[in-house]
Parts: sequence; C-alpha cells; structure tokens
Amino acid sequence: MSRLFRIGLAVSTLAMAACTWVPMQSGAASVRVLAMNASTAGCTKLGEIEGNVTDRVAVYQRNPLRVQEELETMARNEAVGLTANAVIPVEAPHDGRQRFSALRCAR
Repeated sequence: MSRLFRIGLAVSTLAMAACTWVPMQSGAASVRVLAMNASTAGCTKLGEIEGNVTDRVAVYQRNPLRVQEELETMARNEAVGLTANAVIPVEAPHDGRQRFSALRCAR
C-alpha cells in the first residue's frame, strides 16, 4: 500500500469520525437532561436507558463532550417511548457508554 494512499485513508477516517452524530427524534427536545447530582423529588422512575456510541475510531479519540452530547440525545430519544419527561445520568460516560434513569417529573 502506498504511503499516499495510507495518509488519504487516515484523513478520510478522521473526517468520517468527526461527522458521527445522533439525530434528535420527534418529542425528544421536550425531555430534560438533569445533572447527575440533581434532586429527583417529585419524579417517578419509569426505567433505565443505556446509550452506546463510538468514542474512538482507530487511534482517533473523539471529543468527550461530543460523545456525552450524543449519549444524552440517545437517552432523550429513548425516554420519549417510556413517556418520560426527564433523564438523569446514573453514571459518568465510560468507553462510549452511559446509563440514565428515565423519569416522569412534575413540571
């Protein structure tokens, strides 16, 4: 394999990794993401959600904030199906994975 081809392949892989994203589905924008240590008084737990996104492509480590944003979007998307209006992280993101509790909270 020529050196130029390998460089081109590496650049295109990085470009594709930068474009990875999770689209927000209908209704998910109304689901709030609470801080991990936020009070859940007045909320009912409806279930748990686990998100999983790519946090690295080959040797390229994706931006941790972007990964967290995508995990939150996935949780919000799933929360709609549970009729939840809020999600709260159960744990910090690790290796592109994170668990959330889906909640129905009084507004």
